[in-house]
Amino acid sequence: MTALDRTPADLLRSALATDPARPLVTYYDDATGERVELSVATFANWVAKTSNLIQGELSLSPGDRLALHLPAHWQTAVWLLAASSTGLLVDLGGDPAKADLVVTGPGTLEAARACTGERVALALRPLGARFPVPPEGFLDYAVEVPSQGDRFAPFAPVDPEEPALLVAGEELTSTQLVERARGDAERLGVGPGERLLSGLGLADWPGLAAGLYAPLAVGASVVLVRHADRLAPEALERRVTDERVTAVATS
Repeated sequence: MTALDRTPADLLRSALATDPARPLVTYYDDATGERVELSVATFANWVAKTSNLIQGELSLSPGDRLALHLPAHWQTAVWLLAASSTGLLVDLGGDPAKADLVVTGPGTLEAARACTGERVALALRPLGARFPVPPEGFLDYAVEVPSQGDRFAPFAPVDPEEPALLVAGEELTSTQLVERARGDAERLGVGPGERLLSGLGLADWPGLAAGLYAPLAVGASVVLVRHADRLAPEALERRVTDERVTAVATS
């Protein structure tokens, strides 16, 4: 990570240049038993493909609004970084009717239909699998993203001083987001090369910071746990040991 990194996408590019093979996001779903580990390179590839989908297939531009309705999941992290790469304003849990694009999971499809712009649905199944039956009126992310290019180049530069994230009524530019993430990394006690386990959701800033932005900002990695409340204390302790976790953020 460098002082010149002013957007989350910049942070990812720096991580890719520094150590592409190291783990960046390790995801657990304790309702299904799923575990997925993504290196910096693999995560960056998903981000590039998703960015190309946004820019090329969906024809969205910097400043367009994305209503993001997804739970704590590794694909949510991908969409957050793809939005940074393309300059979209992420309205976390925002009104789909006011958005140019809505991205939703299977549990919020009906609410997402209020979007008159583009609609993308994620099945959130293990290994990024597609819906058994595609939801009417939505692009199935798992169908659309594999054919996208592995390299991304924006048509227009992303201004780090433009709004990038709207969460809980607060609007942050990319620069503000990165600065806050660095401060939160210090608060959470995580530094370069360390691993932070987060059992928080991604519906507010504390969850976003612990589950993605703070580790990314300082060259650390995250163990993102969905349904962490189903873990017995001794199981959590084993996971902390097995995953070489150095800091923990839970509710």
